[in-house]
Amino acid sequence: MKVVEDLPRAVRELATVWIVLADGCRLAARLWLPADAESAPVPALLEYLPYRRGDATAVRDAQTHRYLAGHGYACLRVDMRGCGDSDGLLHDEYLAQEQDDAIEVIAWIARQPWCTGAVGMFGTSWGGFNALQVAARRPPALMAIIAVCATDDRYADDTHYMGGCLLNGNLGWASSMFAFCSRPPDPAVVGERWRSMWRERLENIPLLVETWTRHQHRDAYWRHGSVCEDYGAIACPVYAVGGWADAYTNAIPRLLAGLKVPRKGLIGPWAHAYPHMAVPGPAIGFLQECLRWWDHWLKGLDTAAMAEPMLRVWMQDGVPPAPSHETRPGRWVAEPVWPSPNVAMREFVLSPGGLDEKPGPEMPLVLSSPQSTGRAGGAWCPYGYAGDMPLDQRIDDAFSLTFDSAALDGGIEILGAPVVALDLAGDRSNGLIAIRLSDVAGDGAATRVSYGLLNLTHREGHERPIPLEPGRRYTVRLRLNDCAHSFAVGRKIRISISTAYWPTAWPSPEPVTLTVFAGAGRLHLPVRPRRPEDSTLPAFAEPEAAAPLAHETLRPPQRRREPARDIVSGASTLIAYLDRGAEHLPDSGLTHDSKTVLHHRIHDGDPLSAEIEAASTYRMERGSWRISTETRTRFSSTRDAFVVSATLEAFEGETEVFRRVWESRIPRQGV
Repeated sequence: MKVVEDLPRAVRELATVWIVLADGCRLAARLWLPADAESAPVPALLEYLPYRRGDATAVRDAQTHRYLAGHGYACLRVDMRGCGDSDGLLHDEYLAQEQDDAIEVIAWIARQPWCTGAVGMFGTSWGGFNALQVAARRPPALMAIIAVCATDDRYADDTHYMGGCLLNGNLGWASSMFAFCSRPPDPAVVGERWRSMWRERLENIPLLVETWTRHQHRDAYWRHGSVCEDYGAIACPVYAVGGWADAYTNAIPRLLAGLKVPRKGLIGPWAHAYPHMAVPGPAIGFLQECLRWWDHWLKGLDTAAMAEPMLRVWMQDGVPPAPSHETRPGRWVAEPVWPSPNVAMREFVLSPGGLDEKPGPEMPLVLSSPQSTGRAGGAWCPYGYAGDMPLDQRIDDAFSLTFDSAALDGGIEILGAPVVALDLAGDRSNGLIAIRLSDVAGDGAATRVSYGLLNLTHREGHERPIPLEPGRRYTVRLRLNDCAHSFAVGRKIRISISTAYWPTAWPSPEPVTLTVFAGAGRLHLPVRPRRPEDSTLPAFAEPEAAAPLAHETLRPPQRRREPARDIVSGASTLIAYLDRGAEHLPDSGLTHDSKTVLHHRIHDGDPLSAEIEAASTYRMERGSWRISTETRTRFSSTRDAFVVSATLEAFEGETEVFRRVWESRIPRQGV
């Protein structure tokens, strides 16, 4: 990525600006703005996060916000209530309080002498979520948003549940937030009251895995903040951005189809990050793309931002399966509207002999997968690190029902969500299915293209589970994740079905045997013919940003996954290391260090053997001042309940200043 030192306008930076809310709560913000903004006001851009602007995101923030400020915007990175150096408490994600505070912040920004009164909001992940949610509240000064790697559906398409199945990311993400919420404000910013603020946070820290696991169905808790409940509530223009390797891509086609405001969608090959920083490549000049959007909607300039097709995506070519990819070969394609009239469903029959295009005889096939099936699935939400990506699917196909097409005598390109319909019966009242779509090479290597999960008690919806009647035949329909993929001549298309998908999803309470009726199942592929217009698309600029905040890397961040399997006992383990690294920030004199380790365990013959343990450590110091926190969480289950235990310890120097233990049992409700 090119570092731009000579920006069009000189930039002034204020490390801490206090925004005082109506209830007296003070939110801490970092502000970048053109040096002459008070005499020549500019529009403003808000990124609003819980991730500590003073340390955790400081290096990245400088690259993005200084760049945008140097092109004529006032940019604010605000710590949410209860986070970083801000007052108050954080009780959960995406609460009404979070949105209320953002609305006040936007109004405050619009009143400042350096602002024209026009405000945009943007962010990736949490910042993309709350940009959509705040837009649905319609603050008058909010003119447009950019939501990156975000979702419109908090229940069906977030880290908690997928197809009504409990995702293990529910515990992984909860453990990360457990650690984040345990951290104190910076004494150099808030003064002597840092200790009382920290104590208040520790005494009120939420155990979010408990909260999220108690809401196992689509209820009012999840409907809140899910803008898919009412797309019409959003009245400002929306730019939705994501990547095929990310976990949140499905929201982009839904937003384009559901919103009525001016909107655009962009999907590259990327994992969970901003597109100018993300892998797999190719990365793009995303900040330049943002400026075209903001200049159009906040400055009224003619940038042709809205003259281009509504949806632009990276059509991915097939690649050998690998734990990581530096780049994904392919090409940019575009659709003027979405849903597109250029995409049509092509039907294949899941027949006893494979994937056929004509109906054939019906045959019952019996399936009961080992509990470790899913080991080749990679991370639910890849960040682009080694081990994140799906491995060769033959590892899991050995324990699945598979249906292969003949070798293709003509290439097929798909864009959208594949759909699989199955006729099946089970021998238990509960169970799940995982369905994978793969691209199979001539040597047999299978690369996962898309997948989906379904809790079979949710076959008629996520609001009220309906137990299966053992032995009864049902028709179920499963929509896989959206994708764009080019199946080359000579390749095969494969559908694989399993009754487990560990460690992505928590297993059913009992081992399940399914009868799948081959000949009755159907695969519907969203086929898109090649279009000559794609070759005329303008090229994206090369990635560029401002210089990062000055820092010394003491330990580089890294993520890795270490799977292991004992073929004699049938025990499988996965250790996931989420090391955020250690760095020193000379400007503030602060050193911070953060890491998390997750252990996943399961035994092939026993779903009740599943357990996950998460351990996080955090350290922060300046001179003789040193603090640290250690959090531990364990998640397991019985046939009837989920079992959660957790501990939190906080230290000032070597002295333990706080300790708390949690123990709870949460009834299973069809999960």
